[in-house]
Amino acid sequence: MAKTSLSVIKADVGSLAGHHVVHPKQLDLTKELLDKAKKDGQITDFYVFNCGDDINMVLTHGKGIDNREIHKLAWDTFKDVAILSKKMHLYAAGQDLLTDSFSGNVKGLGPGVAEMEIEERPSEPLIVFAADKTEPGAWNFPLYRIFADPFCTAGLIIDPSLHGGFDFEVLDVEEGSTVRLHAPSEIYDLLALIGTQHKYVIRSIHRHIDNLLGAVASTQRLSLIAGKYVGKDDPVAIVRVQHGLPAAGEALEPFAFPHLVAGWMRGSHVGPIMPVSVKDAKCTRFDGPPRVVALGFQLCDGELIGPADMFDDRAYDETRRKASEIADYMRRHGPFMPHRLPPDEMEYTTMPQVLEKLKGRFVKS
Repeated sequence: MAKTSLSVIKADVGSLAGHHVVHPKQLDLTKELLDKAKKDGQITDFYVFNCGDDINMVLTHGKGIDNREIHKLAWDTFKDVAILSKKMHLYAAGQDLLTDSFSGNVKGLGPGVAEMEIEERPSEPLIVFAADKTEPGAWNFPLYRIFADPFCTAGLIIDPSLHGGFDFEVLDVEEGSTVRLHAPSEIYDLLALIGTQHKYVIRSIHRHIDNLLGAVASTQRLSLIAGKYVGKDDPVAIVRVQHGLPAAGEALEPFAFPHLVAGWMRGSHVGPIMPVSVKDAKCTRFDGPPRVVALGFQLCDGELIGPADMFDDRAYDETRRKASEIADYMRRHGPFMPHRLPPDEMEYTTMPQVLEKLKGRFVKS
């Protein structure tokens, strides 16, 4: 059976009125360029949407992951949209494009990428998640709950095909090394790592009994790539659901709790992640709070059926209210931790300059 490849590639190439929201002309140009690629046979299908100031491309094709042609298509598209952004004098035009030349793969060049190559099941539902104003470690908590927590995913207890658990591939983003851990037998080891979200991030999840791929997530850290702060990572993830995997409702359930994530204003603060519809994915309050959207698709021989805007639901009204309350509480800390990140995790910091200025004024007490 022919395999279907799914590539979700995102970038911030400029936004309207600060780090706020994508301009409609940027989305229109992205769609125009990808429609041409579809007609030319480069891709099977596509969908374009934004989460805050990030443009997200969902591409289907048959070329596998890390394919040069697909990545170049995404890169060239973002470059053309960045040119438009500069003509419109949009803010931070081309921000996530860290180089002028394409080197065969957009990983390491700025854009975030989550990809999977799968044999489509008779019915292949999946959810594409995209976040703004946060980092890849923001997925650790919900992905753990979806695939390892029976208090979230009832199927881990009552569905025989899930009862054997899942294997988590965890990446050390600083060292570039990975480890694979099984849940439930290695849950404590797994939690010991992924609770340190800025260093250890979940890259992929497979069903233990047969290695079926269940989820993938982007792991790119812009500050580590560029060596300085150029914008928050704004990660994406793909979660397959139903028929031997967590149900769609189980995959969405963790986001009913607005857990705290790193990012928000200047990439240097802790705040609640708020699940919203695409139309509400615009970060205004202190450049936030961090947002997450979820689009549900059916794959049909590579064609994208949908999407359904999964968080466009009054069931999440209380979550959004709670997130606003948490945002109020965290903001009251101002420049004090734990609202502000520790100095070694901050994307912006004047601490070296301050210490240099005060050198010689510290006295032993």
